[in-house]
Amino acid sequence: MTTCTGQTYYLIELSARLSTTLSIMSPQERSRLTVGEHISVEIEKIAHGGHAIARHNGAVIFIRHAIPGEKCTVEITSIGATFNRADVVSVESTSPDRVVAPCKYSHRNGCGGCDFQHISLDRQRALKSEVITEQFSRIAKMDINIEVQEVAQPLGWRTRCTMHTSKNGKLGFLKARSHDVVEVEECLVLSSHINLGQLTKQQFPVGSTLEISSSQANERTVVLKNEEGAYTLLEGPESQSVQIAGHSMQVHHQSFWQSHQAAPEILTRTVRDLAGVKSGDAVLDLYGGVGLFTAALCEDVGQQGSITLVEASKSATGDAAKNFANFPHVKIVHSDVAKALPRISRADVIVLDPPREGADKKVIAELIRLQPRCIVYVSCDPASLARDSRALHDAGYPLQDLRAFDLFPMTHHIECVALFTQSKVS
Repeated sequence: MTTCTGQTYYLIELSARLSTTLSIMSPQERSRLTVGEHISVEIEKIAHGGHAIARHNGAVIFIRHAIPGEKCTVEITSIGATFNRADVVSVESTSPDRVVAPCKYSHRNGCGGCDFQHISLDRQRALKSEVITEQFSRIAKMDINIEVQEVAQPLGWRTRCTMHTSKNGKLGFLKARSHDVVEVEECLVLSSHINLGQLTKQQFPVGSTLEISSSQANERTVVLKNEEGAYTLLEGPESQSVQIAGHSMQVHHQSFWQSHQAAPEILTRTVRDLAGVKSGDAVLDLYGGVGLFTAALCEDVGQQGSITLVEASKSATGDAAKNFANFPHVKIVHSDVAKALPRISRADVIVLDPPREGADKKVIAELIRLQPRCIVYVSCDPASLARDSRALHDAGYPLQDLRAFDLFPMTHHIECVALFTQSKVS
C-alpha cells in the first residue's frame, strides 16, 4: 500500500477541486505561467506545508516566504497541471507581522530549513492554528478552534540535525526542494552544546552526511554516514543518556528521539494527563521508539498491569529492551505495527505516535477491534491526524481533547496530542 504525507493528501484533494474549476474555463482564461517569470500577486492564506497561497488568472500558486495579506512580486519556480510554485522576490504591501529573519541563511536562495523566520512569533503560531483548523474542517469535517502553545525560546532549541557536505567538503543544509547544499557557518536554532561553528570549520568527505546530536548531559555525538550508508562514529558516545520520568534511558544515534530539548517532558506530561492510566491497565505503546511514553506510564500501570511497546526500528527496540530490562511488566515487540496488532487481544489504553503519514486503515481497524477505553494520538502532521480522527469518530471514538505545541519554532511544523474516548461498544 502506498502512503502519502499529509501535504500530499492536501495536494491530491486540491488537484481534484481545481480540475473541476479548470474544466469550465477556456484555455484562453487559464494563466500560462513559465518558470522564471515574475508576476504580482496578493497572498490569500497559509497552506499545509508552510506555503502561502495566491492565484493568478485562474492559476493557483504555492509561495515560499510570503505572509497572508501581502502583495508580492514572485518568481515562478515550477509549473504543473493544477498548481505552481514560486518564491517571493519583493514585497510591495508588507504585513505588520513581517520581521527581519535572524538567520542570514534564511532567504529564497538559502537554507530550506526554517521557512517561517520572516514571520513574527505570535503570527507563526496563529498560522499554525489556522492550518490545524483548516485540515480538520476539510478532511475530518470537524470544527476545531485551537491555540498552538508556545513552549520555549525560538532559537537554540534543536538538539539533533543532519547536515550534508558540499562539493567543497564543507558542511551545510539543503535548499528547499533541492539536493543543492548551502554551506553554513552556524545554525541559530541548534543548541549551543552542538557547537556547530567548530564543525563547520572542518573538511569532510564529499557526498557524505553528518548526524549530530547533543544530550541532556550536553554530550555531543557526531556520526559520519558515507554515500553507501555506512556509519562511522567520529566523536562522542554511540548512545546518549536521557532522564524521563525518573528513568535513566539510552538512545542510540540511529534511534529516533524528539529534536526539541523540551519535547520529551512536554509530550510525556501531556500523554500521561490525557491517558488517565490506572493500576492494572493493559497499555499499548505503538510506534513506541526507545520507550519515551512507556517510561512515563510504566509506574502508573503497576506490577499488575502491562505495557506492550511495538516498534519497527531495530535500533530503537534494541534501546527499549535495555531501557526496560528490569521491568517484567513491559514487553518490547520488534515489528511493523500493522503486523503486530492482530496478535494482541487486550488494550485498555492505546498510545500511538506514528510517522508523518499517520496510521493506515489496517491499524485504525485493529485499534477499534481492541475496544480500548481511550486512544491518545501524538502527531506531527495535522492532515493525517485529521484523516485518522474522522475514521476514529466514525468507529465510535470521537475526539475529546486536542492540544498543539510549537515544538518546531521558525518552521511550519506542529506537534499535536489528541484524545479519543469510546462512545459506544460494538
